[in-house]
Amino acid sequence: MSRLVQCIKLGYEAEGLDRAPYPGELGQRIFAQVSKIAWQDWLRHQTMLINEYRLSPIEPKARRFLEEQMEKFFFTDGPVEMPGGFQPQ
Repeated sequence: MSRLVQCIKLGYEAEGLDRAPYPGELGQRIFAQVSKIAWQDWLRHQTMLINEYRLSPIEPKARRFLEEQMEKFFFTDGPVEMPGGFQPQ
């Protein structure tokens, strides 16, 4: 049986994640409040950020940046920031 959450990103009840996708308190908040659909949206956005900013996820500075962006993506109102000059395909 699927676990349902009131998804903070989508604004409606949807299937929740199977486990916390990220360590620590942020991962627990995501597990409790983010649906699988919204998590997939984040993964696409994160991939775009990594590619556009040419980030290496193993570098601590890049990981901090991505964590900050993840927090903004899920837990702030309004649109997320896009890299300057980004043109979707």
